[in-house]
Amino acid sequence: MQVQPYLNFYGRCEEALEFYSQKLGAKTTFQMRFKEAPEVDKTPAEWQDKIMHVSFTIGDSALMASDGMCAPAAGHHGYSLSLDPKSSEEGKRLFDALADGGTVTMPYGPTFWADGFGMVTDRFGVHWMINVMKPQQS
Repeated sequence: MQVQPYLNFYGRCEEALEFYSQKLGAKTTFQMRFKEAPEVDKTPAEWQDKIMHVSFTIGDSALMASDGMCAPAAGHHGYSLSLDPKSSEEGKRLFDALADGGTVTMPYGPTFWADGFGMVTDRFGVHWMINVMKPQQS
């Protein structure tokens, strides 16, 4: 069993997928638009080309997303997505990429537990933590 985050982007899903593809190397594995659903006549015309469901990967992790149920934006609160790059340099690159158009909550840098750690809210309101753990001492 796995836990897979399901993100709603309230009309900005395609833009978010392109951003994550460019910045994090995200790869789409499945996508369906509202116009491809069996009950397409129940979807407002302005939502026909919006994304009803998409599955994608970032590294080895699978995520899912949608433009939502044609509802107004509700935001992303109460969780963070955490990335665990292999090096501080890669962590800094990912942090800076997610910060493009976003808001830095905690600048990226070394901590007592990590070679590199930072928190950022991206331009879509998704909260991220970048955490490069220090090597385990035995």
